[in-house]
Amino acid sequence: MSIEEEVKEIVSGIVHVDKNLMARESTFKDLKADSLDIVQALVAIEDKYDIEIPDEEAQKFQNFGDFISFVEKKVQEGKS
Repeated sequence: MSIEEEVKEIVSGIVHVDKNLMARESTFKDLKADSLDIVQALVAIEDKYDIEIPDEEAQKFQNFGDFISFVEKKVQEGKS
C-alpha cells in the first residue's frame, strides 16, 4: 500500500468519509473535518510514520495533496 493510500485510510477513518472520495485537490473543509479531526489525523500520521508535522507546516497545507506530499517527503528523509 502506498503512503497516499495509507494516509487516506487513516484520515477516512477519523473524518468518516469514503476514502475513494478523497482527492488530492480536496481540503479538510471539503471532507467536513473539524479542528479536532485534523489534530487527530496529524497525530495518527505522526505515530504511523514516526515523523513530526510542525504546526507551522500543517497550516501551509492548501489541500490533501499538499499533506500527502509532505508526509511522503518526511518519510523519505527518514529512510536516508
